[in-house]
Amino acid sequence: MLKGKKVGFIGGGKMGGVLAGGIVSNQLVPASHVIVSDVARERLDELAKAYGIVVTQDNKRVAREADILILAVKPQNMGEVLAELAAVVGKSHLVISIAAGIPIKFIEERLKKGVRVIRAMPNTPALIGEGMAALAGSATATQTDLAQATQIFDSVGLTVVVKEELMNAVTGLSGSGPAYGFIIIEALSDAGVRMGLSRDIALKLAAQTMLGAAKLCLKGDKHPGELKDMVTSPAGTTIAGIKALEEGKIRATLMAAVEAATLRAKELGGN
Repeated sequence: MLKGKKVGFIGGGKMGGVLAGGIVSNQLVPASHVIVSDVARERLDELAKAYGIVVTQDNKRVAREADILILAVKPQNMGEVLAELAAVVGKSHLVISIAAGIPIKFIEERLKKGVRVIRAMPNTPALIGEGMAALAGSATATQTDLAQATQIFDSVGLTVVVKEELMNAVTGLSGSGPAYGFIIIEALSDAGVRMGLSRDIALKLAAQTMLGAAKLCLKGDKHPGELKDMVTSPAGTTIAGIKALEEGKIRATLMAAVEAATLRAKELGGN
């Protein structure tokens, strides 16, 4: 899908670097076909040493050489970066933005008419190859464009395609979701310590249990409710624990957290 393509990154921070590494590690394109620009020379040296990719501090050079241009800059810097690139980015480019809260329209208005744009929302587990990303394409973006973007983000996790109006909901669920998971793991670990386990053992039990449960959901064909029932025997320990969770309104609390984060994403994005 990406054969013969050159992929450029504006920004070589954590997420940009991880994506570049994922592309090279999964042999989507040769390392010589990946070029990254960043203001920090030390960071560029790290990336070049780690992945053998091309690095530069010239954003325009990246845009001129790349077929697929990934904007991995902070949202507050996006306007300045687009202004710099406007003269060298055209219809031949596929532009992918991972800047949180920046709508497709914002990018389209600052680049040449007809540029194909994809807005992406990855999350932090991509840093260990277990990310969850959602993509939304502009009216000019093709199915091939979305397939190419999916291949890139699949190199560091899983990917789904949604309508752009659902990106705030994605932010509230998978974008902010790792923090919810960390709180749950921490709470389970605290509970284990309260019941007499050492901290390191309690944390390992909690984290691996959540990881295993998640993998059962993703790799099996059973609904989470059915998987829960498989662990829950009549008058047993699990149903006693579930009763306590339901009394604490865990479902309503998690649903409220996703809703609050979604609404905040809308506020920050001005929509």
